[in-house]
Amino acid sequence: MRVVQLTPGTGNFYCGACVRDNALANELNALGCETLTVPLYLPMVTDEPTDGEGQPILFGGLNVFLQEKIPLFRYTPRWFDKIFDNPKLLRKLSDKAGMTSAKQLGEMTLSSLQGMDGKQAKEIRHLVDWLKEYGHPDIVLLSNCLLSGLAKQIKAELGVPVLNTLQGEDGFLDSLGEPYSDQCWSSLKEVAKEVDLFIAVSPYYRETMKVRMALPDSQIVSVYNGINLAGYGPSLWPDEPPILGYFARLYPAKGLDCLIDTFILLKQRDTIPGLKLRVGGTATPSDEKFIANQKNKLDQAGYLGDAEFVENLNHEEKLEFLKSLTVLSVPTAYAESFGLYVIEAMAAGVPVVQPAEGAFPDLIEETGGGLLFKPRDTTDHADTLEKLLSDVKLAQEMGERGRLAVNEKFSVRKMAEGMMEIFERVVASKDSSVQAVTG
Repeated sequence: MRVVQLTPGTGNFYCGACVRDNALANELNALGCETLTVPLYLPMVTDEPTDGEGQPILFGGLNVFLQEKIPLFRYTPRWFDKIFDNPKLLRKLSDKAGMTSAKQLGEMTLSSLQGMDGKQAKEIRHLVDWLKEYGHPDIVLLSNCLLSGLAKQIKAELGVPVLNTLQGEDGFLDSLGEPYSDQCWSSLKEVAKEVDLFIAVSPYYRETMKVRMALPDSQIVSVYNGINLAGYGPSLWPDEPPILGYFARLYPAKGLDCLIDTFILLKQRDTIPGLKLRVGGTATPSDEKFIANQKNKLDQAGYLGDAEFVENLNHEEKLEFLKSLTVLSVPTAYAESFGLYVIEAMAAGVPVVQPAEGAFPDLIEETGGGLLFKPRDTTDHADTLEKLLSDVKLAQEMGERGRLAVNEKFSVRKMAEGMMEIFERVVASKDSSVQAVTG
């Protein structure tokens, strides 16, 4: 079986979706399913080797922008457009991505969802032509539902099933503001009819998006995310001093500011002697002001010397970072569709403390590797963290339970096997339909 996975790149920072998609493709290949990941918009940035290196960037971000804003660029020849798909140029321009206005994001998202009726029809034409040249895959897998506008043309010209992963797109769509948010949701519901099957990264997110996209039960399933467990192992367990950790993108949506507030409260209580804070994860140029404000908050409270910030770690550095923690907490400001960092911490034997919403209650129930607190409640957050940070034996027991459960239920092999079962079922169903028509 041949699968082409289309994944939007970030250009300049690690993204959970890119890391997950890359790990999935590598494992599918190991299982004998020929899988190629092709970057869209910008180059992919992953913390492990990728098969997308050297692949063309389709639906290039600069071409998408120019075709959105300037009608002339909707008619330029392909040889000219290639100038703007240069990976080095796109990486450089991606540093400015945080400066894109909500209006521009809303307009381009809506146009992309409109498919061949949108302003990027020429880019879709090129993408479909490339897929034909590649050799008609058995399945095209879209990384997120914002790419659903591609499905109709792919199916019309290649005649292959189009599947679509759901990885937390609701937050982005809701953040666009009006009128774009409502318009994009309406357009998404319409183009979703062209997608053969949606695959959510958790049962929670399956139910959420089934309702929001008005999907029938038969059009949406769930397969838990998984990670490559190589290099993970028991925590180093720093008994003295205990270390509270954070590992995600360093920006407000992941709740770093809330964790800083909770850390300050814990230090003021003085019930956890010597408590330290370690903050790690992706940071982009657009996050610099926010990070500086968090450091200033710690400084004003007198605890900056008890905190350490480390940014943009590679894979090996990430593993060592996680193993150094006593407890990890990422108090997201929204209901997370999954949260790779949760199972990454657990795989390192580190228990987690997460808000009781989104996919987190399911992950805690599945693993026994952490505790939940009331979302956006600093006092309850501090109380719950204090319970683990003051009881090393309990933290170790939870960490070990979580580690064993992740090895059993959340490996990349488990995820890939679940996806393979879906691929085989979809292809068999398509073949049966064709035989019924031709017979």
